[in-house]
Amino acid sequence: MPMSSAANTTLSAPVQVRGACPHDCPDTCALLTTVDNGVATRVQGNPDHPHTDGVLCTKVSRYTERSYHPERILTPLKRSGPKGSGQFTPVGWDEALNDITARLSAIAARAPEAVLPYSYAGTMGMVQGESMDRRFFHRLGVSQLDRTICASAGAEALVQTLGGKVGMKVEFFAEAKLILIWGSNAIGSNLHFWRYAQQAKRNGARLVCIDPRKSETADKCHEHIALRPGTDAALALALMHELIAHDWLDHDYIARHTLGWEQLRERALQWPPERAAEVCGIPVEQIRQLAKDYGTTQPAAIRLNYGMQRVRGGGNAVRAVACLPALTGAWRHRAGGVLLSSSGQFPVQRAVLQRPDLMPAKTPRTINMSTIGDDLLRDASPHFGPRIEALVVYNSNPVAVAPDSSKVVQSFAREDLFTVVLEHFRTDTADYADYILPATTQLEHWDVHLSYGHTDVLLNRPAIAPVGEARSNAQIFRDLAARMGLTDPCFADSDEALCRQAFGSGVDYALLESQGFATLALPDAPFAEGHFPTPSGRCEFYSARLAAQGLDGLPDHVPNHELQGTDARYPLAMISPPARNFLNSTFVNVKSLRDIEGRPLLEIHPDDAEARGIADGSTVRVFNDRGSYECHAEVSPRARPGVVNGLGIWWRKLGLNGTNVNEVTSQALTDLGRAPTFYDCLVEVETCTHPEAADTPQAAG
Repeated sequence: MPMSSAANTTLSAPVQVRGACPHDCPDTCALLTTVDNGVATRVQGNPDHPHTDGVLCTKVSRYTERSYHPERILTPLKRSGPKGSGQFTPVGWDEALNDITARLSAIAARAPEAVLPYSYAGTMGMVQGESMDRRFFHRLGVSQLDRTICASAGAEALVQTLGGKVGMKVEFFAEAKLILIWGSNAIGSNLHFWRYAQQAKRNGARLVCIDPRKSETADKCHEHIALRPGTDAALALALMHELIAHDWLDHDYIARHTLGWEQLRERALQWPPERAAEVCGIPVEQIRQLAKDYGTTQPAAIRLNYGMQRVRGGGNAVRAVACLPALTGAWRHRAGGVLLSSSGQFPVQRAVLQRPDLMPAKTPRTINMSTIGDDLLRDASPHFGPRIEALVVYNSNPVAVAPDSSKVVQSFAREDLFTVVLEHFRTDTADYADYILPATTQLEHWDVHLSYGHTDVLLNRPAIAPVGEARSNAQIFRDLAARMGLTDPCFADSDEALCRQAFGSGVDYALLESQGFATLALPDAPFAEGHFPTPSGRCEFYSARLAAQGLDGLPDHVPNHELQGTDARYPLAMISPPARNFLNSTFVNVKSLRDIEGRPLLEIHPDDAEARGIADGSTVRVFNDRGSYECHAEVSPRARPGVVNGLGIWWRKLGLNGTNVNEVTSQALTDLGRAPTFYDCLVEVETCTHPEAADTPQAAG
């Protein structure tokens, strides 16, 4: 693999190498890694990158702890004990690759669709996340993966309303006079947006947090609207009702730049504040005041995040909120509009990177990653196709992060399932592998990144040589392709060549090389005069494309699958927002961060705790028909009455009883985008009495 000069020479003085944060966060920070004689000694934010401004979150500022972690996998490992035991024997690369090649080749020759890749956002890089791997699997003709586990409901909603994953520029939130932070704990998951929001606040802007949980962000806003999980669309429709009733509308913008206004108007008038207040569980006056603030303040901006779309009606909820700026003409201002994701604005050449043309004439079946627990247990059938016999997992930890964990564990434990995992550590998933292949971390490979929170492209140069025998994801798939006799010229492309291909002429690669980032040339107020990337060029309140699928063309409130009050056995709604010091399941094994996080927690309101005899700090069992997990109770007003917050995602083996919060989440999907419904979950909570429940989780070893 090509390396930078910082990685392959002995240096007499420390140097700094420019890079990019690889993690699943909208901030996509620019990094500077200090390297002293081939060793990375510090990772910091690049002060020359305006969005990063020299600041990193606590997690990434400790990135050297991850790269040099004592439990880092440094050589290929072959399973030597039962699946799930974590018993492995080191082997050489040749032995591992030859055996993997033989196993995959035999299955692919008989039934290519019996092989399944499983990956997500363990790295957000275009090269190590979605290039050589896709070429390899496309060429073999294996089952495709529907990558839905985080954002696809909201993404589909944006496509159907605004035309793509597009929105206002994040830097202009600093100029807004009203900011609705909707379904987002920005302090924990969007730190650099929070910097812009704080700047607006200092200039007199009003900040409103809309979230079932009283998050750290809610603490710092002027107002917190603690609605019930899954009721965001009802609130948005009631806001529309009030905008109509008081004529806080931009009629010119609606007439020239929207589609379906009359139909939406009729729908919204069915949602007076009183109806929404009952559904959302919030005071009616709070809705009226929010509508007045939004309807009479310009510029007004909405920052959405993905928590709100992890319920049955998540797609409709995002659609409803995304309609609001067009009603008031907020898009006329560069500090007005909405932002959920900016990733659709990047000129990525995905077909060049992924080469879907390598697939067979008959497109292989698609398996939804969110239903992996069920799908790995399915037998062959005419409807499903062949039983899945081989699984290649990279950039993901499904045993910890996929819903309905007991099913996932059962499926990964199949002795007849050949499983290969590319990893840095022995995660919950790696414990079930037949082979673990050591992958490079971000400090050790080339990559190029877009962002879903700003509009800069970032280049990541390798700062150090690969630790141990680690190889980049792209190199591993390149090696497998060579052994399997795949001779297409595209399999010879180096990682650095893939970086250049990702955007082609759409981005100035020389600028990426010289300063580490390049800003897209986009208008400050992209939809001031309409020009939405929809079929009509307008903001589509009514989507003919959805109607053609037999779905409602208008946004509506779609109640949760597991609606509170419908099952007396499980009276509590549970959401599972991320623990502040982890990122999904990444960083859980970094001891300094785990020490800060403390222990697996369930936030429960004092009223709910008192009714169950639960004391602060006690060990509790959270359960429903799918399973149960144990954690410590934190009696706290951060939880609203009737809702508990199971902070995730701990590795199962670092939890109290070898489980985590996903033991109780379901494989039910959203209304749009085929996404999981992690925050649409009914449970009951009780105190634990057995003494081992109080054990402190130990480090993985």
